[in-house]
Amino acid sequence: MKIAIDARFYGGEKAKGLGRYTQKLIFHLQEIDRENDYFILLQHEDYEKITFTNKKFQKVLADFHWYTLKEQIRMPRLLKKLQPDITHFPHYNVPFFFRKKFIVTIHDLILHHFPTKRATTLPAALYFFKQLGYKAVIRHAVQAAKKVITVSQFSKKDILETFHIPAGKVAVTYEGVDRPPERRTDPAILKKYHIQKPYILYVGNAYPHKNLEILLDVVSEMKRTGEMDWSLVLVGKEEFFYKRLKEEARSKNVLDKVLFTGFVPDEHLSTLYQHATAYIFPSLYEGFGLPPLESMAHGTPVLAANSSSLPEILQDKVLYFDPGDKNGIIKVLKALLSSAELRQKMSAEGKKYTKVFDWRKMAQETYKIYENCGR
Repeated sequence: MKIAIDARFYGGEKAKGLGRYTQKLIFHLQEIDRENDYFILLQHEDYEKITFTNKKFQKVLADFHWYTLKEQIRMPRLLKKLQPDITHFPHYNVPFFFRKKFIVTIHDLILHHFPTKRATTLPAALYFFKQLGYKAVIRHAVQAAKKVITVSQFSKKDILETFHIPAGKVAVTYEGVDRPPERRTDPAILKKYHIQKPYILYVGNAYPHKNLEILLDVVSEMKRTGEMDWSLVLVGKEEFFYKRLKEEARSKNVLDKVLFTGFVPDEHLSTLYQHATAYIFPSLYEGFGLPPLESMAHGTPVLAANSSSLPEILQDKVLYFDPGDKNGIIKVLKALLSSAELRQKMSAEGKKYTKVFDWRKMAQETYKIYENCGR
């Protein structure tokens, strides 16, 4: 069987969760499948630097950007030339004119549930048409796919209720968690980013559904009451949404207690996780919620919103709060900060629990879907 994978999002740091998902899938498929032939579609940057250990895996240059007219026209032509038995699109951007058999991974429906003007830098009219295009593309992908893969039971339910497709058409494959390095962390890395202990950590983007504004309100209130003996460290590439958040922090007069580090590479993140008193995740909507699991894998206690997929994924290993309740967040923060015993218990249990989430297992389950759909 010949299998094509659209890997133009390949690479964890470049494309966040989607890139990491694609990267881990391909890495483990090379170990699992020695029989089928794979076409791995890559953009020029990755095409030049990536090598495969499995000779059944062949790089194919697909140097056109996602969400473009060129993608809509050239991707079907390329796939027609390759003639795969099944194609896997790890994102919803399936070309309209591709009529062969395919599988699509839908990680979440965030753009369905948070289609607000606050979530874009585009003019209102242009954003309106972009939103229409998104809905048309994802509906086509879900309805035309041989199988839809998603990453949680929550997301499966969301997809079924939104698109009204048969339940058997959607398969759930949980994502994995990377095991942190065993080497001792370097405290000098904290100094590099001007981080002082104790601190509460957040790692991720600042899109509106991440709900980071509520954390500024928490810091502001605890600063007012004289209880801010810790700092909030926000890690993420400085783009429009982080710049906007930073201005809000300035207006609330909390920049002395909130540190914006900008982008931090993976090799430094381990140190930030391991030295944090806790990790906080106030997101309103997540299809899976990988960052809190990565934090738990480092032994860092987690405070998380009781929303969307998070209770399913994190189970009883974290402290939950209502993401719209500032006082509720302050209450769980105080409970964690005041009890070393609770932090130690959560650290040990969380670290053990994350071993359930394995990238190789995800790849094995995906491979079985290829076998069932491609024959």
